[in-house]
Amino acid sequence: MLRPKKKISKREIKEDELLMAYARVSAFYYAHKKYVSYAITGLIAVVIGIVIIINNRRANNEKAAVELAKVVTLYEAAANNPKAYQQAIDGQPERGVMGLKTIVDNYGNTESGQLARFYLANAYFNLGKYDEALKNYENFSSGNKLLQASALAGVGACLEAKGEFDKAASSYEKAAATVSNTINTPEYLNSAARCYARAGAKEKAIALLKRLKQDYPTSTYAREVDRYISEFST
Repeated sequence: MLRPKKKISKREIKEDELLMAYARVSAFYYAHKKYVSYAITGLIAVVIGIVIIINNRRANNEKAAVELAKVVTLYEAAANNPKAYQQAIDGQPERGVMGLKTIVDNYGNTESGQLARFYLANAYFNLGKYDEALKNYENFSSGNKLLQASALAGVGACLEAKGEFDKAASSYEKAAATVSNTINTPEYLNSAARCYARAGAKEKAIALLKRLKQDYPTSTYAREVDRYISEFST
């Protein structure tokens, strides 16, 4: 008499599937052992490389921060002595003070190096070297929105100084769109309106002035809006 077949439980089915999967993986590994080893070695090398890069960048950022702290005193002295801007750019090697340009050249891919780039752009602008300033403002990168907006406004200021008013206005508008506060944004909107007016795009200028008055009515720039709108409308 035939005995009824034993019913296989779900647990046994899962165990069997697991064994089969293990067998397939083992077979693949031994069939391609050399290539798998290469792949694992390559992955380890990539991970090690990433760790080294991160550690080097952290160390370089610290070095840049130290050098920037030294040269900032020269930069700040330029408020009373404009010639000090060039000293801040060049540094004072004889006193162990690295210039802003050298910091950017050596550590420009770090956060502190980018901050040095921002100072460098400002220094060039204040010396009337608008092309150099523009290049550094455009290459500036930061996660800080206030600094991002300031750099965009710097681009606008350089273009305005070069007589490229339409492009300058656009950059000022981008700066205004990057931040939203009662100190910086009204200034950027006012600058954009001024440049649009000088570019002959008076309708755009008036639209920005009306926005300035509506969104920032208590700002210093809002006080002159009606006068400018009247002037641009004629």
